[in-house]
Amino acid sequence: MIASSLEPGLVDRIRRIDGVRVTYDPALLPQPRYRCDHVGHPLQRSPEDERRWRGYLAGAEVLFDFDYTNLPTLKTLIPNVRWIQATSTGIGQLLIRTGLIDNSITFTTAKGIHAKPLADFVTMAILWFAKDGFRMTREQAARQWTRYCGSDVQGATVGIVGFGSIGREVAKVCRAMGMRIVATSRTLQTGAGDSVADQVIPLSNLAALLGVADYVVLAVPHTPQTERLLGQNELAAMKPQAVLINVARGAVVDETALIAALREGHLGGAALDVFSTEPPAADNPLWSMPNVLISPHSASTVESENNRLTDLFCENLVRYMRGEELLNVFDRERLY
Repeated sequence: MIASSLEPGLVDRIRRIDGVRVTYDPALLPQPRYRCDHVGHPLQRSPEDERRWRGYLAGAEVLFDFDYTNLPTLKTLIPNVRWIQATSTGIGQLLIRTGLIDNSITFTTAKGIHAKPLADFVTMAILWFAKDGFRMTREQAARQWTRYCGSDVQGATVGIVGFGSIGREVAKVCRAMGMRIVATSRTLQTGAGDSVADQVIPLSNLAALLGVADYVVLAVPHTPQTERLLGQNELAAMKPQAVLINVARGAVVDETALIAALREGHLGGAALDVFSTEPPAADNPLWSMPNVLISPHSASTVESENNRLTDLFCENLVRYMRGEELLNVFDRERLY
C-alpha cells in the first residue's frame, strides 16, 4: 500500500514488479503542498472514506511511507504490516512518538537519497557567508553600489559532525573547493584520514573539531546522545566568527544558547534548515538576526526525490519478495 502521494508513472513502475498487488488511492490521500511532499495538506476524510482507508491499512503487508493522517494510532491499524519503507532518513523520533519502535515491523529509511541535495545546501551556505550574501541582497534592495572584500573558501576548515552518507557527501564537495575536512565518526578509526576527510576524531572529542573549524556542519541523527549536543559550552568552544550549518535536527542544538552566541558576536552566523520547533514561533529572534539564513526544512527536497525513492523501494521490494536482506534497515539500537 502506498500511503503518501506519488506520481502515477512511479506507481506504475511499482505495479510492474511481478507478484506485487499495489493499493494506491490518491483520492484518500492529503494533497501535496509542493512537489515531492509526503505529508500534504491537512485532510479530514468522511466516515465512509476513513473506513475504506483503514480497510486498506488492515490488509497491507508492506507500506510505502507512513500514514501521516493516523500517526497517533497507526500501530493499531496495521496488524499485518511487516515492512515500512520510509521517505525520510531521520525516523527515530517518529517511531518513538508513535510507539512503533516496539513493534516487530522492519523499517527501512531513505538513507543516501537526500545526501547530495543537503551537500548542495551546505555548499550554498558556505559560499553565502564567504561572499557575504546578506550584504549583496541588502545593498541591492537599497540600490547601493559599494565594493567590498569577501573571504576565501580554499584553505578553510570544515568540521563535519556526523560522517554518514550526508557528512561524506558534504566532505566530497568541500574538498573539491580546496577545503580541509575534519569529521567525527562512530566507525572510522580515530585519528585516521580517508579519501574525503583529512582527520577523523571521536564525538567525545568534539571540542577539538569545534576549535579549528571555520564552518561547523551538523549531520547527526537525533538520539538521546545527540540531543543538545551543541550547548553553551560547545558553542563557546567554536572558533570565533565560525559559521554553524545545521542540516540534522533542531534538537541537536540548544537554541537559546545559539541565539546568545550570535547576539554576543562570538559566531559569524548560522544557516539553519531545522529548528527545535517547526515552524519557529513568530517572535523567535532567529527570524530577524542579520547573520542567520533560514530554510523551512526544505534543503533535502528536490525534483528528483520521488524518482530516487521509487528506485530504492523497487530494489527493496524485489529483495523482500526473495527473502533477501533489505537496504537501509533502521537500526533501533542507535536510539539507546
